[in-house]
Amino acid sequence: MSHIPREMTDFLKRYVGEGVFVPALIGTERRETGTTFDVTNPATGELLARVAEVSADDTRDAVAAADLAGQAWKKVPVKERSALLRRWFDLVLEHREDLAQLMTLEQGKPLGEARGEVTYGASFIEFFAEEAKRMAGETLPSHGADKRLMVLREPIGVVAAITPWNFPLAMITASVHRPSRRAAQWSSSRQKRHR
Repeated sequence: MSHIPREMTDFLKRYVGEGVFVPALIGTERRETGTTFDVTNPATGELLARVAEVSADDTRDAVAAADLAGQAWKKVPVKERSALLRRWFDLVLEHREDLAQLMTLEQGKPLGEARGEVTYGASFIEFFAEEAKRMAGETLPSHGADKRLMVLREPIGVVAAITPWNFPLAMITASVHRPSRRAAQWSSSRQKRHR
């Protein structure tokens, strides 16, 4: 790591470790999968880390673990959800410099732009933390005078997402709410077809 600035090398040692191996995180388990892929600095070609490569079975295990966590999350009162999201926002800002350095090392993004992305991405978390308090349902007009349509907003399940490599933090935080909107649109269009 001779071409990496010392403060960034310290960051890697703190978060990745001396062995520069990053296991897969599946649920709460750090899993060594037997195969890895290299993450290199695009500017220098230097090895930053060897990351566990996951199999289809590992992926299924991760989805199952996320679904289990989601079942518990559904039961968390909205005020507490809001506080947890706010804590996530605070942690992102607290570690803004480390996250920016990691993006710079991994993808070559200029450090100033990476810092901006961390702040921008955190703003979505802050927004959703505030919105979590306002998870009200709606009653909508119906096609019949004797019918009402009710909308309940609740976590519905696991979402798999592939983000662009150049905005990893901002795209994840901006997309957190979109699946529920899409599901509502799908449900609404499905209801129209079945009238």
